[in-house]
Amino acid sequence: MEKEQEENGNRCQKTMVKEQEENGNSSSCCSVLIELPVGEAAAAEGAGPFNLEKAVCSHGLFMMAPNQWDPISRSLSRPLRLLDHHSPPLTVQVRISQPTASTLHLRVYGTRCLSPQHRHSLLNQVSRMLRLSEEEESKVREFRKIVEALHGEEEAAAECLRSFSGRVFRSPTLFEDMVKCILLCNCQAAEDDFIPKTPAGNELKRKLRVSKVSMRLEGKFAEPRADHSKSDLQPSQELDEPHAYKGMGSFPSPEELANLDESFLAKRCNLGYRASRILKLAKGIVQGIIQLMQLEEGCKEISLSSYNKLAEQLRQIDGFGPFTCANVLMCMGFYHVIPADSETIRHLKQVHSKSSTMQTVGRDVEGIYAKYAPFQFLAYWAELWHYYEQRFGKLSEMPFCGYKLITASNMKMKATSKRTKVSDRE
Repeated sequence: MEKEQEENGNRCQKTMVKEQEENGNSSSCCSVLIELPVGEAAAAEGAGPFNLEKAVCSHGLFMMAPNQWDPISRSLSRPLRLLDHHSPPLTVQVRISQPTASTLHLRVYGTRCLSPQHRHSLLNQVSRMLRLSEEEESKVREFRKIVEALHGEEEAAAECLRSFSGRVFRSPTLFEDMVKCILLCNCQAAEDDFIPKTPAGNELKRKLRVSKVSMRLEGKFAEPRADHSKSDLQPSQELDEPHAYKGMGSFPSPEELANLDESFLAKRCNLGYRASRILKLAKGIVQGIIQLMQLEEGCKEISLSSYNKLAEQLRQIDGFGPFTCANVLMCMGFYHVIPADSETIRHLKQVHSKSSTMQTVGRDVEGIYAKYAPFQFLAYWAELWHYYEQRFGKLSEMPFCGYKLITASNMKMKATSKRTKVSDRE
């Protein structure tokens, strides 16, 4: 599979480089286009066609910087740090789109070519974010089989499970997932984390506000269409570069964070008490106390014993309690444990009429979702995400400014109608 991806990348890269040379030599507009085949094998084996929109907009992590989902073009943009053992890391802006059901376009801005190592690093990170590995495909197939076996033709009962892709979006690296799982302890405060309070950061936020206004205006004047197919976006319509996040750097590395002062990080990125935990995590990695490679090797075998071993290792890290550990392990591919917090208690009360407490919620979710083992989390998350979209509207169509509304406190509010549109609350 890696060989096939690399061969496709080589062909597309050569074509794109030649095209850029014909168009001129300005480095500000140069880019490389790599095609990544998806979908056909998965569909043939029962996992269903790959859908970029569903794969990205499947977890709140897609709303956190430096990710930027564009609801108009249905594409994901963000900076990525590409590694090459023979040269310094290359930070590039990458835009991922799906022009056809079987192909992803990875447009890399600011360079005319990628070394084989850089291309390999790019494909690995994109595959990790979208869970494109054969192991993840297998989990999607198995989860769908369980849903079909349990619900059969019960369309109403299994609506949210059938519409769920089976993929949960994650970060391009385990370190970024670990940091963001720490931030999930307070999602509302973490919304703008790592957009620093500096003139550059303020300018970025101003550009985002301008982008949001134009997006809303475009929605008011555009002719309504019944079907927003991905094939509607032709190559000529692609943006020259993702303008809104043009000035944003890649997610900080452990080495970059480990050298920062705690009070500086807490104030600049509005992290509060979480700054200490993030710095200890980064320093532990730099000092070799926390071995990321070892942790990732440990998740290659998905079993109860490997889960328990990894959970024990994670619990040794400051700030990694049961909820954070379960979230990190979910990002690593373990789906049999549901990270439970007050939001889980609210969901069980509203949807299952189950009164739980922090002492009983673990037992309660096991009783409700055990039939989906070993994919209890996928069933729970499909259900939770479905009810969020009933409350707020389709999250993949929500502008950036609406993300702050996606909170547990707003889910507790009694809706005046079945669906509350973000536009009605702005």
